[in-house]
Amino acid sequence: MRVLRQAPERAEASVALTIGNFDGVHLGHRTMLKRLVEVARSKNLLAAVMTFEPQPQEFFAPDQAPARLASLREKLELLDAFGVDTVFVCRFDYRMAQISANDFVERIVHRALGTRWLLVGDDFRFGSRRSGNFDLLMSLAPRYGYEVEATRSILYQGARVSSTAVRARLEAGDLDGAAALLGRRYSICGRVERGDGIGTGLGYPTANVRLNRLKAPLAGIFVVEVEGLCDRALPGVASLGVRPTVTSRGRAVLEVHLFDFKRDIYGRRVTVRFLSKLRDEAKFAGVDELVLQMDRDAARAREYFRARDVSLNMNVQAGGRETR
Repeated sequence: MRVLRQAPERAEASVALTIGNFDGVHLGHRTMLKRLVEVARSKNLLAAVMTFEPQPQEFFAPDQAPARLASLREKLELLDAFGVDTVFVCRFDYRMAQISANDFVERIVHRALGTRWLLVGDDFRFGSRRSGNFDLLMSLAPRYGYEVEATRSILYQGARVSSTAVRARLEAGDLDGAAALLGRRYSICGRVERGDGIGTGLGYPTANVRLNRLKAPLAGIFVVEVEGLCDRALPGVASLGVRPTVTSRGRAVLEVHLFDFKRDIYGRRVTVRFLSKLRDEAKFAGVDELVLQMDRDAARAREYFRARDVSLNMNVQAGGRETR
């Protein structure tokens, strides 16, 4: 997959295009991407996605912008997995924010990207003050020689699937609900970096995983599994939060304690998959009380994996197949 950090002055090839933030690449996004690639192949066009960095809400109100579900790198990897040929990562700034809807279509959709087929969500808005919509795209299609199609919202249990809905599930600790909307377990990818050694001193050495985002969409203590260190996912328990008992810095940190694992993994890029929430983060009276709770958390996490393995084995013996 080709990634361009800005749109060219003039298109190099004709594309089938979709536009959006695609944060988390949830079930609704997946439906759009499958349709995009299908049409692109049938029309001999490149399947292209246009997205923005930073996301518009982060530009206009960074302190109030929602937590990202995925870093830019994670998003690009997810898009690549769907067979997208080109991603235009366009800088969102004052200049981009001030482009009128008509100019956006003429200068970017038509001239810069060479769009011949355009797919948008049914609530898609664009241009200065979000003045552009599907009706405008339809009215301009004959002039600029593209076809346009809108996808209907994907519903889950009667509600619209959206990045906002995924965040709400994660914030509430409903990891199964978030997984249903995403089509996979929620995960965070990042490199393991050196921490302050507090976990090791407490008897729970941790891998400190760089978050690569201003804030995370979930917090607490979790049962997790980690990929990227060997040929299988490794079980563990993780803390994602500000660690109020041991520090007053207030910066969110993702720390993962891997069970029965002792290797130097600094600098390795890993994927932390969140399986179950054990509890919210809490401030304890002292380190001894914290360690006792960590013992209980680790025991509950180990029991989670034991129960899952028993269920998996029973399913295999019955001739079934587990899906995750």
